[in-house]
Amino acid sequence: MIDIENIELTYLSLDDYQELKKTMIESYTNMPDSYWREHHIKSLISRFPEGQVVIKVNNLIAGCALSIIVDYSKFEDDHTYKDITGNYTFSTHTSDGDILYGVDIFIKPEFRGLRLGRRLYDYRKELCERLNLKGVAFGGRIPNYHKYADKLSPKEYIDKVRRKEIHDPVLNFQVSNDFHPAKILKNYLAGDDQSSEYAVLLEWDNIYYEKHNKKPIAQKKLVRLGLIQWQMRPYKNLDELLQQAEFFIDAVSGYRSDFALFPEFFDAPLMAENNHLTEPEAIRELAKHTAAVVQRFSELAISYNINIISGSMPEIRNDRLHNVGYLCKRDGTIEHYEKLHVTPDEVKVWGMEKGDKLQVFDTDCGKIGILICYDVEFPELSRLLADEGMDILFVPFLTDTQNGYSRVRNCAQARAIENECYVAIAGCVGNLPKVHNMDIQYAQAMVFTPCDFAFPANGIKAEATPNTEMILIADLDLDLLRELNQFGSVRNLKDRRKDIYELKKRK
Repeated sequence: MIDIENIELTYLSLDDYQELKKTMIESYTNMPDSYWREHHIKSLISRFPEGQVVIKVNNLIAGCALSIIVDYSKFEDDHTYKDITGNYTFSTHTSDGDILYGVDIFIKPEFRGLRLGRRLYDYRKELCERLNLKGVAFGGRIPNYHKYADKLSPKEYIDKVRRKEIHDPVLNFQVSNDFHPAKILKNYLAGDDQSSEYAVLLEWDNIYYEKHNKKPIAQKKLVRLGLIQWQMRPYKNLDELLQQAEFFIDAVSGYRSDFALFPEFFDAPLMAENNHLTEPEAIRELAKHTAAVVQRFSELAISYNINIISGSMPEIRNDRLHNVGYLCKRDGTIEHYEKLHVTPDEVKVWGMEKGDKLQVFDTDCGKIGILICYDVEFPELSRLLADEGMDILFVPFLTDTQNGYSRVRNCAQARAIENECYVAIAGCVGNLPKVHNMDIQYAQAMVFTPCDFAFPANGIKAEATPNTEMILIADLDLDLLRELNQFGSVRNLKDRRKDIYELKKRK
């Protein structure tokens, strides 16, 4: 696994050319002379700088996407690569066009497997929506077709690829990114012997396209959450537990979720191997796994392009036991949060000590807060986070009984109303008969909203089935919070009586 410190999507600069040239040559080993010359890149950047982006890993170019805007009516469905690019001059680009056309996209071999290509495709889709274009199109190579050209027509080949009877890495990847085959293009790219010079015209339709819109389009900040209702079950070792965690991350990422939320103490089943020890000794042994879990979650956040909230785990700092969690961002950074109010049981049984770190985290989907279980029952904490601009509050929890769960649930819903924010909670379900002090669990993952006309009347955006292992997916529109703050039926943040009371965080 590559040791990744940072992932950045940025505009391509002509200063990047020499490094870009090397990346292109390494990416197209079967077509060594197919790299773009410097004057080509200069032309693209000068004509359409927004369409030319690179993705950098540790400040090194890992991939690139080149695009132009064309008036598609001039080409229709039958065209060659030479036609669409104006004989490689890109004179076909026009700001008055209606289709974002993909000129090229590639990932350097050593960085493949990190799903960086999906980030580039997602950028194209977002750019298409922002520019109010009809859609994205490009001619997709079928590099494995030469193996079947003597017995299959291109259409038959594509049909077999779609039925998974034949594996074509390029076409499979494009289809998995929501592009649909529209037509076979003959003699598309001269010299592409692997594809027998055929290509598949792939298209993605912008459902938000407005043909006669003459006003700027207000961009909605839509965020998708993936909440994991985790089943407590025996695991042989840490690897087996992490395999189950990756399964859920893969699942919620498959739905293009921006966040994955794990519950509090989801790794508790690993204490079973130390059940012969006292409870304080057993949880301190569990704390030895925390660093490895965080490292693996960070790798998965990058690989699956998702921000992971790790729930919570025990951690020993300065010989003191704490209940902590980590926000593993998809750009490679890691941030830490702590449980500030430990329950009487955590103190009595484990000797757990309270943390003292409270902050809002900046993410690529707005500002978020994270409170672990019991902390959500103290309204001051979330109000302080709301004062710092929090849009979504995440609450990983673990409760053994229904009344304990009800405390967390009802307080979480109150926090959504009080602070004009979304609140997402996720907990563990099932039983752990071989782990002391962790015998039973009760949970129901939920997403709460403020109660106003733009939101569900009961303030519940989504809810899981109680006490059943599952994932819960929910879409949140952050712009609705802005509208609520300004035009809501009630305005809980604005209408506070700061003339008679105040709340502030001690430094």
